[in-house]
Amino acid sequence: MTERALRLGTRRSKLAMAQSGHVADAVRQVTGRPVELVEITTYGDTSREHLAQIGGTGVFVAALRDALLAGEVDFAVHSLKDLPTTPHPDLVVAAIPRREDPRDVLIAPAGTTLDRLPAGARVGTGSPRRTAQLHAYARDHGLEITCVPIRGNVDTRVGYVRNGELDAVVLAAAGLNRIGGTEELTRSLTLDHLPVDTVLPAPARGLAVECPASDAGLVAALAALDDPYTRAAVTAERSLLAALEAGCSAPVGALADLLADDPGHGQAVTEMRLRGVVGTTDGSTLVQLSTTGPVPTSHDEAMALGRVLADEMLAKGAAGLMGERAL
Repeated sequence: MTERALRLGTRRSKLAMAQSGHVADAVRQVTGRPVELVEITTYGDTSREHLAQIGGTGVFVAALRDALLAGEVDFAVHSLKDLPTTPHPDLVVAAIPRREDPRDVLIAPAGTTLDRLPAGARVGTGSPRRTAQLHAYARDHGLEITCVPIRGNVDTRVGYVRNGELDAVVLAAAGLNRIGGTEELTRSLTLDHLPVDTVLPAPARGLAVECPASDAGLVAALAALDDPYTRAAVTAERSLLAALEAGCSAPVGALADLLADDPGHGQAVTEMRLRGVVGTTDGSTLVQLSTTGPVPTSHDEAMALGRVLADEMLAKGAAGLMGERAL
């Protein structure tokens, strides 16, 4: 007798469906069971307000979690950065797959990069984190830009550049890679991958595969998709975010990456570096610090790394720079 299909809850957007499709393929290989996608509309998908106004934390997650708790789906795929930092008592993040390129990408007319934007350029982004860092970079490099809040899917945002309404937009590289089509974009537009030293990404950029904690068999099966290094990195980043008491739409960036003794020569990874930034959205003030420690081998060690950096940033005045505090 064929086992019933596992039901994967996902948001309806093109990007969410693509990401969930990749996870579904992996789960099919691991379990040998069919997987069907169940599309769910979240509040964040239907609201026309900008994320900074509605408080981004949880707005793309609540409906998916309700479906999990009601037994309407067996597991769900979230953008990890959208998950509240406080764990849900009845749900567990069973897997955090290896994450894609964490960088942001500036999309602009052909031949135009961040440093070649025209004076007074209008750059579209719905992220206070990007806005703060882009304005700070522009100030430090003699550029004149204005960040314009936008929402919408990838096609909508790119369309603002194609029709000349905006001079550029900024998107996540991982999302572009997931949905494909970058080759077509580069025929008429420039994709300028922004170094993380210029714009640190959102904390915990990656995917989270969540299911009921009570389903031990499914928890164990999904664990095969887990990447321990990515889990350690995003745990440190989320710990930093929690200790700063910042919501996911606050102007906070963070990235934990792995350091080797001798990069490029097959040396073992020995340390993890965690970088964080908090700034005012006009870019006039940034607190940007980093800390390095042994690669965490437990959840508690990863959490401790984030708290250490948060304490240092708070001591430098980070709390006063955030426009949104966690609810």
